[in-house]
Amino acid sequence: MVLKILLITPPLTQLNTPYPATAYLKGFLVSKGFQVAQADLGIELVLKVFNANSLRKIFDIAESREEISENIRRILKLKREYFSTIGPVVKFLQGKNSTLAHSICNTDFLPRASRFDQLQDLDWAFGSMGIQDQAKHLATLYIEDLGDLIIETVDKDFGFSRYAERLGRTASSFNPIQEKLNEKSSLLDDILGGLLTERLNSFQPDVIGFSVPFPGNLYGAFKCAQLIKEYFPKVKTIMGGGYPNTELRKLKDNRVFKYFDYISLDDGEGPIMGILERIASNSEDTGMLQRTYILDRDNNEVKYCFQPQAQHISHAEVGTPDYSDLPLDDYLSIIEVVNPMHRMWSDGRWNKMTIAHGCYWKKCSFCDVSLDYISRYDAAPAEMLVDRIETIVEQTGQNGFHFVDEAAPPLVLRDFALELLRRNVKISWWTNIRFEKTFSADLCRLLAASGCIAVTGGLEVASDRLLQKMKKGVSIEQVARVTRDFTNAGIMVHAYLMYGFPTQTAQETIDSLEVVRQLFEHNVIQSGFWHQFAMTAHSPVGKNPEAYEVVKIGPEFKGFAENDLFHQDPKGCDHERFGSGLSKAIFNYMHGLCLDWPVEEWFDFKVPKTKEPYFRIEQAIEQKGKKDQELIDHKVYWLGAQSELEFFTAKKKGKTVERAKLLLDLKSGREEIAGDKQDLIWLQETLDVSCIENEKFLSVIELMEDYEKCTGKKFNKLASSHIWHAIRDAGLVLIR
Repeated sequence: MVLKILLITPPLTQLNTPYPATAYLKGFLVSKGFQVAQADLGIELVLKVFNANSLRKIFDIAESREEISENIRRILKLKREYFSTIGPVVKFLQGKNSTLAHSICNTDFLPRASRFDQLQDLDWAFGSMGIQDQAKHLATLYIEDLGDLIIETVDKDFGFSRYAERLGRTASSFNPIQEKLNEKSSLLDDILGGLLTERLNSFQPDVIGFSVPFPGNLYGAFKCAQLIKEYFPKVKTIMGGGYPNTELRKLKDNRVFKYFDYISLDDGEGPIMGILERIASNSEDTGMLQRTYILDRDNNEVKYCFQPQAQHISHAEVGTPDYSDLPLDDYLSIIEVVNPMHRMWSDGRWNKMTIAHGCYWKKCSFCDVSLDYISRYDAAPAEMLVDRIETIVEQTGQNGFHFVDEAAPPLVLRDFALELLRRNVKISWWTNIRFEKTFSADLCRLLAASGCIAVTGGLEVASDRLLQKMKKGVSIEQVARVTRDFTNAGIMVHAYLMYGFPTQTAQETIDSLEVVRQLFEHNVIQSGFWHQFAMTAHSPVGKNPEAYEVVKIGPEFKGFAENDLFHQDPKGCDHERFGSGLSKAIFNYMHGLCLDWPVEEWFDFKVPKTKEPYFRIEQAIEQKGKKDQELIDHKVYWLGAQSELEFFTAKKKGKTVERAKLLLDLKSGREEIAGDKQDLIWLQETLDVSCIENEKFLSVIELMEDYEKCTGKKFNKLASSHIWHAIRDAGLVLIR
């Protein structure tokens, strides 16, 4: 018997692109001979809600409410305009109706409610935005106005990237979820149920696997499972994904198994194979299960099945994500923030992949380093990664990739970039990194040449004391230089920022903001986001709070989830007071505004003045690295095209000397480097040897020795010449 498996991402994650978990699992299971389908019920729900028929039902419910805000009252008065515009606007955001941009940018086309109030502050941005981008931003505000209508009058738990997220956050007890499931279904619940029923009737699966990556997907998963158990009781249900991996590691509440037959932890490939084997054989044997919760029906208790000898499936064995049967043309590209870097999370269809499993650093004290998704580092070969990319591009027709690694390793990225260039595979990609010194200026140039357009990374608290305390492994100066090199290579940089780390003082918070201001002022980061420190159960801080001088105060575990912990910070400041000011500052910095303001002015309460020198980042980015001739263990790569030589003679001090021109046809145009004939003959031969298509490359020491052998001259003199500087600018890179 070949089992039929339906993999579901419950609502809601992103509107612009599918979450990759079901695509990875489908690719793996299909390779094992299973019949697999997948569905993103998040995008399906949004498209079903945001059409004229559903809007009429929503407006009917809203009009029946006795107490509504002035904003909702305005929306209701404009309902005819919403009914007539919703269809065209959704198609525009799907990229199917581009000419509508002209109408959208006309102030008379879209009905406008409170979300448009911010436009007066953004008029400056529209001068630099094309009409398509401007229209996307306006259409996003229009959709968000309708979201506000739904939240106030139909379902307070609705959100575009999360559904009933409050139920999944710090859910130590299952009671709130059970109470919500016992309530009368909302209009959105009914629409979701209809979509799920259609899937079940058409595919008729034996097993349904729900990937629940975030708290905002949890209620949707349980609501779907509730319907399945009521109307399709023979179908087996499984929950896996990021939420159970981090939150359900102490699960005791047996009520969960009214809805799910199995809950798996960590990577899903191994556990789901054991589960499917058990289902197919109709066996009660638990020996084939690994990292899986079931209900022991003999004593009605939750049982965790774990086989210590079971091997994890390696990153190389996981296979290629399979995005087939997802509605890739139906996702919505929206622009919530006009910042070019920040918008990448919501604008455009990105194929999501991972370069490597886990984190190669795995030391940060705020991170879940004890869990498998962080602690088990495993990378696939560059050749295999590019094979997968070519397969996905052919399947999806999209060459944009977001590598969703915990921290992409620099040396793996180096090999990956070289393989892309060697095989002439053209993609645009971005990923998450650590701002470590291995990312040299030349490595950044190599990554850019391979298609890298942006990186994200954690600066966290811009305080040397706290960076050391959290074992981040970077300094402020190092971050400044690395971000400088990425920016100079044409790669945008987003910084994850943290406040409220244990023992952080008000002075350190203000000084951290000043460092961030200077990073924006010197344009070495282009985007950022502040989040307040959260103590998690699986981080070094959560496991040993005393060592970090904080006190765990809850919540009491009541059988369901445990991850986010409440704590007191006796030595720290009142961290929550700073959140609003930090957010306002970063929003303005991202738009190039108020960079000359003293950082204290962002707060409506008295704060200390910064003690950071105003030139700290400027000094850091002015520091130069090692000279080329000191990089003896680096390899030499030529990123440019083939070159030509022209010879000529010139007069020098009354004598005729032989000279040469090296002609380079670069993407940006033709470059000419004139100089000594002997030097340029050697240089052309070196470029041929260093061409990216080759398999072996000279080291810098070998390059230096070869130059001195061929010309009889010292390499140091060449390294300080215009010839060397010109060829380095043209694409000769030195990389460890």
